[in-house]
Formats: sequence, structure tokens, C-alpha cells
Amino acid sequence: MHIEQFHAYCRSKKGAAETFPFDEQTLVFKVMGKIFAITGLEQDDFRVNLKCDPERAVRLREEYPEQIIPGWHSNKKHWNTVYFEAGLPEELLRELIDHSYDLVVQGLRKKDRETLMQQ
Repeated sequence: MHIEQFHAYCRSKKGAAETFPFDEQTLVFKVMGKIFAITGLEQDDFRVNLKCDPERAVRLREEYPEQIIPGWHSNKKHWNTVYFEAGLPEELLRELIDHSYDLVVQGLRKKDRETLMQQ
């Protein structure tokens, strides 16, 4: 999956907002103000930080040690850095984005989840 596909997929998520809160080169996708994906626009290899269930994060890192590593500049327990152009199946990449988004939505206050569902 290349960056344009990633961008379109993240934008398609309900309530997703594209932001640049850190600088002009760090693209952040949020839902209801909470981050679910982060990537740099000027990097040699396209990689994305995605939130992940801690137990699943460890399993993924063990199964794909070259493509999925502990989150770079993130809480390594809850975030993975995923190399998007390193041969992982596109279906898995979409599922990892979905998982990150879903974790963030689950962690929202009930009122915020209800607002999101009404959008």
C-alpha cells in the first residue's frame, strides 16, 4: 500500500480528520481529537505508527520482525511502526488501520462515541 492509498483509506474512516499538529511533514489522522495513525511525509521508507492491543502488538512484531517494530517515538506497549511497502499483504495493512481506529473509538467517552455514530 502506498501513501496515497493509505491517505484515502484513513480519510474514509467515520469522523477521521487529517492534521499536522507537530510540523508540516508529520501527517496525523485523528478521530474525535484522538490519534489513530501517524506518518512522516518525507521519509525514505513509508512507515506508519498505529495503535495496537499490547498482546497483539507483541505477536505481530514476532511474526513480522522486519515489517512491524515497536512504535518509533511512541509508547512501545501500545503502538507499532508498520513498514507499509515492505511486502505485508494489503488486507493486513487495512486491518491494522481498522484495529487502531477501533481501539481509539472504544477509548472515547460514551458521549463522544455517540456523537461519532451520529455523523
